[in-house]
Amino acid sequence: MNRQMKRAQRRQGTSVERAQAAVTARRAQQQQKRERTSVRQFLKEVRQELKKVIWPTRQELVTYTAVVLVTVVVMTSYVFGLDVLFSRYVLDVFVN
Repeated sequence: MNRQMKRAQRRQGTSVERAQAAVTARRAQQQQKRERTSVRQFLKEVRQELKKVIWPTRQELVTYTAVVLVTVVVMTSYVFGLDVLFSRYVLDVFVN
């Protein structure tokens, strides 16, 4: 902590000790985050999280898949149409 920060804290009425305690707590929390979990623990937690997921029914899955495929076809056709129009326009401008 530099002098400017200490002065600003004194002006605000915050004690240096309190700020130091906050920094120490933050460092301890970061150290705790850095600890690695074992592969077994990780897989156990993944399994627990996947149990919380609400999986779609077969009918919902079919519907969502159809929506995605139709959307992809429509967007692809749109981009293809724009590409054809712009390429014809550019060829007309530069060739003639």
